[in-house]
Amino acid sequence: MGQIHKQYLPSFRARVALEAIKEEETIAEIASRYGVHPTQIKRWKKIATEGMIGLFTDRREKREKKKNLLIEELYRQIGQLKVELGWLKKKMWTYRWERRLCSSNRK
Repeated sequence: MGQIHKQYLPSFRARVALEAIKEEETIAEIASRYGVHPTQIKRWKKIATEGMIGLFTDRREKREKKKNLLIEELYRQIGQLKVELGWLKKKMWTYRWERRLCSSNRK
């Protein structure tokens, strides 16, 4: 029979991770108090500390990143449209050439 994994609420994870970050107790003590494996607490602590960086990121940086992503997307679309336009011009030229040949054969 398979092992059922416990699922913890985000608020519980945050509380445990915060206590681990404070380092007032060892990870083993926190683990025994909450009934969570020490490795899991270390993971939550790592996620919490890495996630905090995003909280203090400058808003201008975020806006600049969004702007750069938008510009990249627009350049991608322009490139795609150029390829499509080139293909249409080629097809249109081929179509006109074929019509000329067909009309000249009829005469």
